Amino acid sequence: MYQRVLLKLSGEALKEKTGMQIIDVISLDKIAKAIHSIHGKQIEICVVIGAGNIWRGKLARDIGIEDVSADYMGMLGTVINAVALASSLKKYGVESRVLSAIPAIEGVTEPYDVEKANAAMKDGQVVFLAGGTGKPFFTTDTAATLRALELHCDAILMGKNGVDGVYSSDPTSDPHAKFFPVITYQQMLEMKLQIMDLSAVELIKDQDIEIRVFSMADPNNFRRVIEGRDIGTVCKKGE
Repeated sequence: MYQRVLLKLSGEALKEKTGMQIIDVISLDKIAKAIHSIHGKQIEICVVIGAGNIWRGKLARDIGIEDVSADYMGMLGTVINAVALASSLKKYGVESRVLSAIPAIEGVTEPYDVEKANAAMKDGQVVFLAGGTGKPFFTTDTAATLRALELHCDAILMGKNGVDGVYSSDPTSDPHAKFFPVITYQQMLEMKLQIMDLSAVELIKDQDIEIRVFSMADPNNFRRVIEGRDIGTVCKKGE
């Protein structure tokens, strides 16, 4: 179905349910298994993971940290999560590289470069795209969309924590929220749906790249999407 995909993962899905640990070993292993399950299907994979388990904007505001500093702290959080997940993949014999948009940490990450990322994926490695865009004021949704465009991905597989697709409103608080099995980017913009950063939707709205939104609660959902199962929501360009 797809030849090259970008996985957009929720950092919060790595967090221990009790909130005691920012990275839970069991959750980390489940996601590593999920990536391993689709890696064997001859699909080129790159990954953008958030840092919600480590750092949230609200905490920065409560502390009184300036926005630019807070954003860089979030970028560093994505590097931590990427390195952790890349390390977990080694247990399953999956080679990976962590490319970062912020200055590299010698021996741990490498500077992000399109040609380097392309070559690594073609060589069968999973490429982690850490550090966001490398600039403040951009979310990891925007970073994922930008990288998917740069690397000519067929789709962005957006695993969400706590929701199984796109709804008209928050289904956890609105029992009448309408589920959309298919939705266009223009509709998402018109309805101002908050499933992802609307600036990211603006970036992709005229591109032939699908976004599949589904729950990360069951790691097998990654494989099911790759196999063409009808789960979650398909977001795409309008006719």
